Amino acid sequence: MTDKKPNDKFMRRAIELSEIASIKEKSGGVFGSVIVKNDEIIAEGYNQVIKHNDPTWHGEMQAIREACKKLKSPHLEGCTLYTSAEPCPMCLATAYWAHLDHIYYAARVEDAIKYGEFDDGSIYAEFAKKPEERTIQCIEIKELRPEAVKIWKAYSEMPGRIHY
Repeated sequence: MTDKKPNDKFMRRAIELSEIASIKEKSGGVFGSVIVKNDEIIAEGYNQVIKHNDPTWHGEMQAIREACKKLKSPHLEGCTLYTSAEPCPMCLATAYWAHLDHIYYAARVEDAIKYGEFDDGSIYAEFAKKPEERTIQCIEIKELRPEAVKIWKAYSEMPGRIHY
């Protein structure tokens, strides 16, 4: 991966969007994001968790969704995410799934904890546990695995299958 110098103009727009979310619209937390390709903003997003009662409506998630729609692809190679704060576990994972090239952030996790009580430490701790030891237990229904795997096998043998 090549080193790329961040552009303050894009980060300032992400910060501006975080202010819209948290202070102006009160739609959610202090999180705003932009996706940039070829030195141009192609998508924006800001936190709207409260407005839509949707725990996935983070600024990064909205920006990634909009960029993917615009580019007509689930992958954002050649794109950079500017986000007002260090991404949470969900947004970071989504950035990897979207194949973003770079992520730049301004505020740190400790700022989100100190000033907004946004602490994802418990989520990271849960990820480290075995599925059966998690607070929300993940339990395999072993008897139905053959039914589920049957579909996986058919998918693996399907000509022209869609893979992302």
